[in-house]
Amino acid sequence: MPTRRRFLLTGTAAAAAAFAFGGRLRALAAGSETPAPQERFEVVHTDDEWRGLLNPRQFDVLRREGTERPYTSPLNDEHRAGTFECAGCRLAVFSSHTKFDSHTGWPSFWAPLDHAVATRIDGSFGVTRTEVHCRRCGGHLGHVFDDGPKPTGLRYCMNGIAMNFTPGAV
Repeated sequence: MPTRRRFLLTGTAAAAAAFAFGGRLRALAAGSETPAPQERFEVVHTDDEWRGLLNPRQFDVLRREGTERPYTSPLNDEHRAGTFECAGCRLAVFSSHTKFDSHTGWPSFWAPLDHAVATRIDGSFGVTRTEVHCRRCGGHLGHVFDDGPKPTGLRYCMNGIAMNFTPGAV
């Protein structure tokens, strides 16, 4: 017989599962394995081709809009001069000069490089956020928030697994 406790436990478990599976649930609910971006991208691959180019964690974040666990990316502690690139297509997306420690557990930047990223509204989980993706391949990088430092006041909170770092002069 259903009880209030069972109802609440089932609801809590469903919410946790939705959070854990992130973009995969949205794609499945839409009846498609691949999210249908409205933009057209220069770099396009099938899911099988992306799986061959990316490791499973990168595929989940870049192609399924997943999120890595906080404080798990080595790029969070990367402080050398250099460039952060999209792990999907190698487009330079952020400079180390705009990186800062947001104490969130993800690499954060106050501005992307010119013509490197694009944004769209993300209404998942009942919260409206601004999703950031690579403008060349559409790979999901993270989200941007308006609580960052000067000069922009923005915090580009990125998944480290979605990027590679190349040290050197910027």
